[in-house]
Amino acid sequence: MSTISFSFDEAAATLTFNSRQGNFAIPVLWLRERSQDPQQLDALTQQRLFNSHGIDPHINLAHLEAVDNEKAWLEFTDGHRALYDFTGLVGEIVGHSIFPQPQAWNSTLQRSRVRADWRAMNDPQAFLDALTIYLTYGFVVLHHVPTEPESILEVGRKFGYVKETNFGRYFEVYSRPDGNDLAYRSVHLGPHTDNPYRDPVPGIQLLHCLVNETTGGLSTLVDSVNVVSILAAEDPQGYELLCNTPVSFRFVDQGTELITKRSIINRDAQGHTLGVHYSPRLDGLPLLPVEQLRAFHRARQRLGELFVQASNEIQFRLEPGELILFDNSRILHGRTRYDSSEGHRHLQGCYIDLDGPEERFASTLKQLSRT
Repeated sequence: MSTISFSFDEAAATLTFNSRQGNFAIPVLWLRERSQDPQQLDALTQQRLFNSHGIDPHINLAHLEAVDNEKAWLEFTDGHRALYDFTGLVGEIVGHSIFPQPQAWNSTLQRSRVRADWRAMNDPQAFLDALTIYLTYGFVVLHHVPTEPESILEVGRKFGYVKETNFGRYFEVYSRPDGNDLAYRSVHLGPHTDNPYRDPVPGIQLLHCLVNETTGGLSTLVDSVNVVSILAAEDPQGYELLCNTPVSFRFVDQGTELITKRSIINRDAQGHTLGVHYSPRLDGLPLLPVEQLRAFHRARQRLGELFVQASNEIQFRLEPGELILFDNSRILHGRTRYDSSEGHRHLQGCYIDLDGPEERFASTLKQLSRT
């Protein structure tokens, strides 16, 4: 059992508690909002039953009474009194997460580590294992997916919520001269993310192979978390420019025009790379002073070089009945050129919201804990 000791600084309105995870000086205001009293917090939803925005910003402790090594009664100057379990608070403070830790990868990633059998997805443990692969590496390859048209929608609903766009609930990927996107031709497609011109950008993309009679058209994947870390080490200034400078992304066809501005590199508040918005066919240089623009362009150019380095990319033939599900920001995808005269190559694609797999992971984890 962990041992937690408490001390209170009334003048600073701060409670300090020491545990094996570290020493934490916590404002009383923060503690008051996190009351665990049943009259203040719904046990099922974990939603507050009071309006925390109305707490006096100068609130303080009126009384502190330790119960054991992990709990204490706190009485506040607004009259509220509640029992606090500090082990749970430590988990929130240090950022404990139930989700797998993302791992950067390059061309050495073993393909067997990122594959799962669609036929087993009704088994909770097998489904959890597939979700773990996705959350760890940013993608998962499912095999034995039925090749009947629209099977992709069933997979999408299993892993999250299908997102409809101007391309429909799903879209067809095969060579046709009148296609409104280069994906619908047999040309080489370099590494890119889909729909960076859309707000919000589709979170997850699925690509399902129905037919593949060609020798070309190999699928390519690149982990932007790995590549961005290389750029940041090589060119810190350029890295910051790509993180902080919005660029325009634009899509136009006969019936649609979509334009938005966002930075190429996307990171969270702690500075961790979440992914990129990257499509050389669709972006435009921002208007900057000449030296800053050159620095921006050099960094963008180097990022593109790293994306196509063989050491950063995996390349494989997507067989009929195989489906790739990948984070559309973290994982860049592409395709080698193919000759449509060799035979038919037909994929279907769709998008689902980014938070679907995490929601499914949490609910499946709870399901397994009850069995």
